[in-house]
Parts: sequence; structure tokens; C-alpha cells
Amino acid sequence: MKFSFKLPANAEAAMWGAVGGAAALALGGFMFGGWVTGGRAAELAQQRADKAVVTALAPICVDKFRHAKNVDENLGKLKAISYSWEKGTYVSQGGWATMPGNEEPNSAVAQACAEMLSTAAK
Repeated sequence: MKFSFKLPANAEAAMWGAVGGAAALALGGFMFGGWVTGGRAAELAQQRADKAVVTALAPICVDKFRHAKNVDENLGKLKAISYSWEKGTYVSQGGWATMPGNEEPNSAVAQACAEMLSTAAK
């Protein structure tokens, strides 16, 4: 015995309309509505958290730099460096971007610190 189920024409059209509407809504939401996947949301949250940490720690690095021995000499050396990434490396190597409890300097903090010092020194 063969069983066959046939929807009325109106119901079938309504179902296809609902499917098409859902697809259009999803497409529009992801492309233009600012919707993101869970993975992308986590990635964006991590980027914001990293930026907040750098924003909080860079002034500590600047303070450590300004209270170190030979601050004028160190500032002169920093100002003499022409490439910004080299300035960050100089701050890292000086130990000013190594935060309490860490053994290694934070390169993003060093870069922000060097930028703050260079801007303030002008």
C-alpha cells in the first residue's frame, strides 16, 4: 500500500514563501544587520579585551620608563630610532614592558608605550 500526502496549493506556496523569507532574513541579517557567528563574536571579544589590557598597561610602562635610571639618555635613544617597531623592541629590551608577575615583555604594551613616550617627548 502506497501512502501519498499532497498539500493544498495554498499551503505549499505558503511554506515555500516562509522558507524563502527565512533565507532572505538570514542573508540580510548576516550581510547588513551586523549578525555574527559565535566564533566571530568570541574573536571580537578577545580583540577588545586585548586592546583594553594594552590600554591599561601602557601607562604603567611609561611610568616605569620615566622612573628608570638614565631616563634622559634612554629617551634620547628612543627618539633617535626611526621605525616604530624598533622603538617597541627598544622598550621591550629595556624591561619596561615586562609587567609584575610576568617574565617576558608584552610586545603590544611595549609598542603602545613607545608610541606614548614618542608623542609626549615631542
